[in-house]
Amino acid sequence: MTAVVIPVSGRLPHLGVLRFLGSDALSFLQGQLSNDTQRLGEGHTLLAAYPSAQGRVLALMHLLPHSSGVIAILPRELLAPTVERLRKFVLRAKVQMQDAGEQWLLTGHHGAASLAAAQIAVPPNGDDYLEQGGIGVGRVSRDAGRYWAFGAADNLRLQRLAADARDAGRIENDWRLADIRAGLPQIYAATSESFVAQMLNLDLLGGISFTKGCYTGQEIIARTQHLGRIKRRMFRLALPPGEWRIGQAIRVTDGRAGRLIEIAQSGAEFEALAVLGVEASLESDSPPAAAAVTASELPLPYPFALQPA
Repeated sequence: MTAVVIPVSGRLPHLGVLRFLGSDALSFLQGQLSNDTQRLGEGHTLLAAYPSAQGRVLALMHLLPHSSGVIAILPRELLAPTVERLRKFVLRAKVQMQDAGEQWLLTGHHGAASLAAAQIAVPPNGDDYLEQGGIGVGRVSRDAGRYWAFGAADNLRLQRLAADARDAGRIENDWRLADIRAGLPQIYAATSESFVAQMLNLDLLGGISFTKGCYTGQEIIARTQHLGRIKRRMFRLALPPGEWRIGQAIRVTDGRAGRLIEIAQSGAEFEALAVLGVEASLESDSPPAAAAVTASELPLPYPFALQPA
């Protein structure tokens, strides 16, 4: 009988926290991100893309409401370039951006039992977010079994979770693996500005609002959706042992080509998310890959219809 491996919860040092403060925070983000940030005011957590004017995703953000503003969780390596780019569009808006990585701790939790063990309150059924005792807790988008918890760096409950660095590598790997199995994409420096939102399946994940007003890159994202010409999609793959990296060009044995966007170890092998051409005959704008990889496609928790141009 195969032993059940319980994922480890704890601090997620590869991710950072960006805080948006000020009375215009929601309206500012509404004009920059792909999702309807007005829903944050209703207590929802959101997944949203920050696109370029050409519709290419610069970063992905998990957004959480907070009493002081809006919290955005994204890879730490993208915090500085994201802030630098967003500040160009602030103009007269009453909004401030703050890298809260030094002042706050961010932890990830696999299941409500992990929160309970740390004496952290769980959002009640039907709610996405709860703020209590100085700690904000939000359900991870499209993955009701996982939670973010964040708060001030001097919060003792969060400090206890973050104290043991020996498991840091496994904690990060387990979180990435859970993202992969939930079909949740991530964008890092190596893949920033490489994909239109639909290539990352954001239209299937509720990461795009097609009814809100204009935002940067909206015209291209909307045109892609309405024309149905989505030549590349994100797939979940099982990969053999090897040296895999984010952004690596691959070609699978059925001829489809593309790039890896997330990787995690699973036993002796690896699981990954990759943006691939939906057909082998479709050209890819990714760099040419080496020899074909013996990869098997794994199911995603949501279906989609392939619609090559």
